[in-house]
This record gives sequence, C-alpha cells and structure tokens, in this order.
Amino acid sequence: MSLGPAGASLNPEHTENFEDMEKQFAVKAVQHMTTYWAILEKMKGSQLRLTKIDDEIYEHFKKEFPDFDPKETIDEDKMKSKEGKEKWRNWMMTYEKTVEDYNFGTMLRSNPKFEYTEEQTIFAMRMQFYAIEIARNRAGLNDWIYEQAHPSKESDKPS
Repeated sequence: MSLGPAGASLNPEHTENFEDMEKQFAVKAVQHMTTYWAILEKMKGSQLRLTKIDDEIYEHFKKEFPDFDPKETIDEDKMKSKEGKEKWRNWMMTYEKTVEDYNFGTMLRSNPKFEYTEEQTIFAMRMQFYAIEIARNRAGLNDWIYEQAHPSKESDKPS
C-alpha cells in the first residue's frame, strides 16, 4: 500500500497548526531578522546586495508597484487585502525557480526609520522582504543603522 509523498493527504484547510512546525518557523524568521540587522550594522545598506539578482528584482518591483514609496510606512491592510495578496503572489511567482525560499515567511519592518519592534514589524514573504529592503537600501534609507552602530570619531570630540 503506497501512501504517496509525506503530507500529500493533508488538507491545509482542515489541519490544525502543528506547534513544532510553528516554533521552527518562528526560530528561522527570527534568525533571518537578527542576521539582516547585524549585516546592516556592519555595512551600509546602500552598499549591500541581498541576492545575485538585486537589479532584476528592483526593476521588476518598480514596474509592478510604481506607487511604492520606500520611505513610507507599509500599509499592511492594503498589502494583505485580497487584491494586494493577488498582486504580490503574481509578482513573487516569477521568482519561484530563481530565488531560494522565495515564499518563506519572514519579518519586515513596516517603516525604515525604526528598528524591529513588535509595533514596527510585520509578517511578509521573503520576496516581499527582498523587494522592499532592496528599494530601501537603494534609497539609502537603512544607512542610519550602520551609522548608529559606528558613530564617527569626529562627533566624539568636544566642540
């Protein structure tokens, strides 16, 4: 008797959440978040490449989301509305074969002016994270994190 691939008979609409899977996801999402923050403390975002195809992602993102302003707070309700989810899903699917974990959940700051906090952090897909953070980095909006971690020696001198 063949049961097929593991999980093939599971219907996600009728399956209760698996606590261990949720914990593993949370650990991975927090690791991604803290790693990204640590990188931004060591290197200016404007000099950082998140993927091998940052340019392609950035141009495609600007084309499909021309009204997105990386300086503004993300409207999570709009992003996660039925229309928003569909637009994002269609955009992300183009990276299914080129970006590893393209649809894995991660944490995203809703506004580039703030650190990760409970109030300023939203759940997003990895490709949303890449698109938004690449746009923020290109605009120099994350450079303050490096500057905060490395105050210039000049500012330490008395005037």
